[in-house]
Amino acid sequence: MIDFTNCKRLLTKAYSGANGKKIAVEYEGEQYMLKFPPSGKERKTELSYINSCYSEHLGSSIFNMLGINAQKTMLGTFTVDNKEKVVCACADFTADGKILYDFCAIKNTVIDSEHGGTGTELSDILDTIEKQTFVDPQMLLEHFWNMFVVDAFLGNFDRHNGNWGFLIDPTTNKAEIAPIYDCGSCLLPQADEGVMQEVLNDEDKLNARIYRFPTSMIKNNDIKISYYDFLCSASNEDCNEALKRIVPRIQMDEIDAFIDDIEPLTELQKSFYKRYLAGRYEKILLPAYAQVMDESEEESLTIKPL
Repeated sequence: MIDFTNCKRLLTKAYSGANGKKIAVEYEGEQYMLKFPPSGKERKTELSYINSCYSEHLGSSIFNMLGINAQKTMLGTFTVDNKEKVVCACADFTADGKILYDFCAIKNTVIDSEHGGTGTELSDILDTIEKQTFVDPQMLLEHFWNMFVVDAFLGNFDRHNGNWGFLIDPTTNKAEIAPIYDCGSCLLPQADEGVMQEVLNDEDKLNARIYRFPTSMIKNNDIKISYYDFLCSASNEDCNEALKRIVPRIQMDEIDAFIDDIEPLTELQKSFYKRYLAGRYEKILLPAYAQVMDESEEESLTIKPL
């Protein structure tokens, strides 16, 4: 892995957010945000301590593999007080002077919204997407549901309004959808070796982490959405269209090969990540996709020519 310890620190750049410390460095002429794993009271075991960095790298990379623009990430190390820490280096997509506005800030500009910027009620999010004036609403709607489907695949339990959004160019006042970022809550980041072994050896333990938890941070009628229940209900046509776009792109062999090539991962971790992703693909996405395609076929059969 790359050792970022002696990279130039960019002391005029700082990042907000929880779940670990963050610093800005320059590496090979490019600006990166180094994300450190949570420490102190947030730390459970040595393995779960570093898993958030692996989750960040895996999640962002899989988004990119599926054709959804996400931050570029690399794994590396950084030594602090003679202790070497695993870090995730995230290419800084604001290095060219663009300003990141998260969806929470955009949501606050819709003055007739029923909830504040942090509210994650689905109906309110969709209302904001329709009413915001920063980017094309239809393009943003497709992006939101693409992100939702992939988060379902990755088991992301913390996609809230503060970790996705827009980039604004202050010189042109033009806005664009920001790359996907903040994927550290994917892939059960607090799982220790015991949990990993349980998931690999006990189908009931795996199923509990697919059907019961994690849930989405987004709520429907004030209840956090179950990825399985919501996707398989085929109740939202825009979400159904996202399933049609995303599921055919998923090549599990390519994802497995990518995981196998990540040198810092132990064989246990590699087996766990591959099994967990395969489980979510087979037990959530494929049934939901089949449901959506069946309904589409039934609709086409009932449409009579004029």
